[in-house]
Amino acid sequence: MRRAALLLATAAAGFGAAWLSGTQPAEIIAYAAYPYVTATLLAIGLYGSAYGIDLTEARRDRRVILLAVTVGVLVKATLIGVVLALAWRDPLFLLLGIVVAQIDPLSVAAALGDGRMSGRARSLLAAWASFDDPLTVVLAVSAASVVGDLRGHPGDGVLAGLSAYAMELGANLALAVGAFLAYHYGPKRTWWRVGLLVLAAVVAVWQLWLLAIALVGLFLRPRRLAAALPTMVNIALGGAVLLLGALLIGGVDPLRGLTLGLAAFAAQWVVAGWLTRGLPALDRAHLRLAQQNGITAIVLALKLEPTFRGVVAVVAPAIVVTNVTHLIANQRRVGKAQ
Repeated sequence: MRRAALLLATAAAGFGAAWLSGTQPAEIIAYAAYPYVTATLLAIGLYGSAYGIDLTEARRDRRVILLAVTVGVLVKATLIGVVLALAWRDPLFLLLGIVVAQIDPLSVAAALGDGRMSGRARSLLAAWASFDDPLTVVLAVSAASVVGDLRGHPGDGVLAGLSAYAMELGANLALAVGAFLAYHYGPKRTWWRVGLLVLAAVVAVWQLWLLAIALVGLFLRPRRLAAALPTMVNIALGGAVLLLGALLIGGVDPLRGLTLGLAAFAAQWVVAGWLTRGLPALDRAHLRLAQQNGITAIVLALKLEPTFRGVVAVVAPAIVVTNVTHLIANQRRVGKAQ
């Protein structure tokens, strides 16, 4: 609760600063540094989540994790997007479904202390929450042109969108493989690994190849970074929330946000139920009620706002709705268990 209150206060500070200075969302978005600032915030969050994965535990459920972060992400995004696009008669929800399809790894990290969840379920949830984020980033960036075309802003069409997705995915994988080869065959020294990480991060942010930085987090893990990384991730989250608050000066769409947040929670219930068949009932309940949104959804909204005005106005309340629903649903489950 303290964390939620702090984030709300940060958003309010961003809103207040924009209001007092008379700064409009269009002015913030117009800054040349805007896309690189948002990409940097997202890269820190993605690397931090990947860094924290227990690789030994994750290998046990690698099939479920792989399905969750590939097929699971696509199914969740499709369920959310198609239902709401038809309900609101607006194809923008096909994109918004992708934005909220992932589970926030920072929120999950705080929930992993629940002693009633098995070690297997904790590992599965941590890996799921860490790697559905970068996949949704790649998917959202690639789907933007298709959704723009559907909304009457002429683009290159669906085939071009699929081609862009393939190229984006290939570029991310190429950067990650290059970094791995340099790591594996290069000097086994801390300075080399830190330098390699910095170089990979700079290229990833510059080209917006953010899946690559999450993959790099699986093997480039300088020990000296372990203590500082949680602080860096929380600073990135604070910066993203501050910027989100400033953009909210343009208005909020609470009703659409409500439907988007509830749809994201419902989609997690459906997809997790399908993926976790065979797990103990309590573990399945934890995973089905695990939907939370945070830094990735926030920064994706910030990145998409210049192209699709009003995304922040819908996504911001959706994040609040999803997280409040998560809190209520899990408190009720705790009450029943007791």
